Amino acid sequence: MKIVGRIVMLSVSTLLLSLCANELFAQGVAKSVGIFEGQSDVGSVMPPGKGAFDAVKGVYSVTAAGANIWSTVDGFHFVWKKVSGDVSLTADITFPITKDDPNPHRKAVLMFRQSLDADGMYADAAQHGSGMMALQYRRTKGETTQDIELNMEAPRRVRLEKRGDTITMFLSRSGEPLHQTGATIRLHFDGAFYAGIGVCSHNKDVEETATFAHVELKPLTALASTSQQVSYSTLQTIGIENDFRRATMVRTVPGRMEAPNWSRDGKTLIFNQDGRLWSISADGGTPAPIDIGAATKCTGSHGFSPDGKWLAISCSTPEKPETRVYIVPASGGTPRLVTENPASYFHSWSPDGKTIAFTRPNHGAGNIYAISPEGGAETALTTGTGMSDDPDYSADGKWIYFNSDRAGGLMQIWRMRADGSAPEQVTKDDLNNWTPHPSPDGQSIVIVSYDKATTGHPANKDVSLRIVDVSTGKTRTLVDIVGGAGSDNVTCWAPDGRHFVFVSYQMLPAEDTGSSE
Repeated sequence: MKIVGRIVMLSVSTLLLSLCANELFAQGVAKSVGIFEGQSDVGSVMPPGKGAFDAVKGVYSVTAAGANIWSTVDGFHFVWKKVSGDVSLTADITFPITKDDPNPHRKAVLMFRQSLDADGMYADAAQHGSGMMALQYRRTKGETTQDIELNMEAPRRVRLEKRGDTITMFLSRSGEPLHQTGATIRLHFDGAFYAGIGVCSHNKDVEETATFAHVELKPLTALASTSQQVSYSTLQTIGIENDFRRATMVRTVPGRMEAPNWSRDGKTLIFNQDGRLWSISADGGTPAPIDIGAATKCTGSHGFSPDGKWLAISCSTPEKPETRVYIVPASGGTPRLVTENPASYFHSWSPDGKTIAFTRPNHGAGNIYAISPEGGAETALTTGTGMSDDPDYSADGKWIYFNSDRAGGLMQIWRMRADGSAPEQVTKDDLNNWTPHPSPDGQSIVIVSYDKATTGHPANKDVSLRIVDVSTGKTRTLVDIVGGAGSDNVTCWAPDGRHFVFVSYQMLPAEDTGSSE
């Protein structure tokens, strides 16, 4: 009986040790895996995931179930190393099809993560089972995940890079040098964080395996000067739903695109670059120049008429070298002069198409005017020595939203009746708020917000694109970018009122040149 008792006790002890080992494994207290220090199930994963390294082939394999890496809580297996400072993580990712109908949303990721909590802050380069690539991120603990999606086939090689608070995804599709893709976000990691590889099956009851080859985790050295960097601009569309804030990259190139504007049918975007106007499909592709005759030096102040037949532009011509407002057919043509006075900049059409709101700056000040699209007399809607700028009509035509410093101190969002009467302040916070654009459905206003120390409306600054709820007045941040002037100068909403278009900017190392269109 004593022998049997000892056998039972040993069996129970062995079982407890096994359970403890499994628990320690799930918590990441496992021996190192290749270049990584440990591995963990983040969130609920059953059975526990596992990662392994084939030293002969130099290949990591990660197997896991897990419901998703998305929303406010994740479930996946993570093989990681604690790091700090600026780093890059690079790998060739392969997602073998192991069954007839793999989930198109299963994910293999390169990830930077603040903690191993299921709702932790993170950024990742995620290759989906469908082949789609996305830069996903959760800005703060417990917040809803956002992403920037690329409409392209699965790449051969992927890199996730952190320089300061800038997180950038680089891809190589066919063996060419890794290059930026337009997927860049601003995200602050506090102290040490986790860098590693992970897998989620997108089905809590099914395991999937991905492999990661030629994995490199390297510290990055600071660039000596801005001469070692190249400026890029990226055209993106984004949805505003709080639980579905997906962005899609339309075009990214070296140089500077500005002021995107959505056509009334939702099929086309226009923007200005190098003093000219261009159109591009909202799904991406190669942009085409818009015929604007002899007009040149066009600024980021343009927009379609409510019926979509006309395009107001702010440009120069050989006869009138100062910027004025002109109108051309939406398909292109000879510009027709609207404003006789120089230094006039278009901002918005009234919903009935009978009035154009524009501004005229004057030595650091500025005011808002209205004029018929046929030209003629102009009406001053604001007066004074302060700055009133960026007027845009509400969907019902009753209000004009604009930004002004008339209350003293910071720039804030205001609105006034369409005739300029009854001005009232909309935002009252400690940020400098610019470029209000009411949505076509009348429910939201998108604005650009700088910190309180920023003077004016400069470009290439850390800014937030924020949404103001018209019914409640509450404001929430949709996305943090490097931008400002040029990001959303004019009406930027899609016809559905649930998406808008903007431009973000990046300064990237010169060796990471290339473009993706």
